[in-house]
Amino acid sequence: IDAYGLGEELTPEVPIEQITLTVNPAYRYGGKLTEEEQWTRFRQDTLEELVSYAVGCMMGRYSLDAPGLIYAHGGNEGFDPSQYTTFPADDDGILPLLDDEWFADDVTVRVEEFLKVVWGPESLTENLRFLEEGLGKPLRKYLLNDFWKSHLQTYKKRPIYWLVQSPKKGFQALIYLHRYSKDTFNLVLNDYLRPYLSKLRGRRETVQQQLDAGGRGTGVLQKELSMIENRLRELENWEREVLLPLAQQRIEINLDDGVKMNYPKFAGALAMVPGL
Repeated sequence: IDAYGLGEELTPEVPIEQITLTVNPAYRYGGKLTEEEQWTRFRQDTLEELVSYAVGCMMGRYSLDAPGLIYAHGGNEGFDPSQYTTFPADDDGILPLLDDEWFADDVTVRVEEFLKVVWGPESLTENLRFLEEGLGKPLRKYLLNDFWKSHLQTYKKRPIYWLVQSPKKGFQALIYLHRYSKDTFNLVLNDYLRPYLSKLRGRRETVQQQLDAGGRGTGVLQKELSMIENRLRELENWEREVLLPLAQQRIEINLDDGVKMNYPKFAGALAMVPGL
């Protein structure tokens, strides 16, 4: 500055909010938040990105064994499971997103497995606590209610992870656009929805037996029984009217048509996205 004679016009000090780095919370979020609020927001966003990366590794989009994008082809063709040895990718690219651990590839469980693989099982409890504190809620609750909303925002309403969702959200699962094939909804139906219905019916029978036996806690059991029966009605109707006909159609998609053209082909089976 002095060398060019600009000492009276410029100063070497730059306000922190003008340092144009996305890892600079003051620049990223502007000056309306306090410094503490900026760092809280930055930690939350960073941890949401971590969860998204973990889901990407589950889907096979990324791998802990190699940098960059691993699989972004079409129709699940050429997908090579051997590229995911440290943290195996999901075998069918379908991840159930439910209120409890009903399946081995439950998303919440697999995020916890990811934390174990990356940082070691001995630090899982501490890392899970840190993750949930940063997200502001339990991991399962974040995945159920917020993950896909964040994904939609990141991809400007052109998601690469599609949310299979029943009308009242009694059943949800994530599928990876690039691993979608004409058999994907057959797999959702026969490997996930129908087994889930069977498990719900089994749980209903157990709860009913406990109610018949009497004793304490009948109010809680009655509430659970009502929830199960409502969910069964919703999902049996959805299976019959939407998912089974869709699975029978075996719809093929062309990735070159883009999300805007392909997503509406599965109306009623996927979560609604304004503008699609």
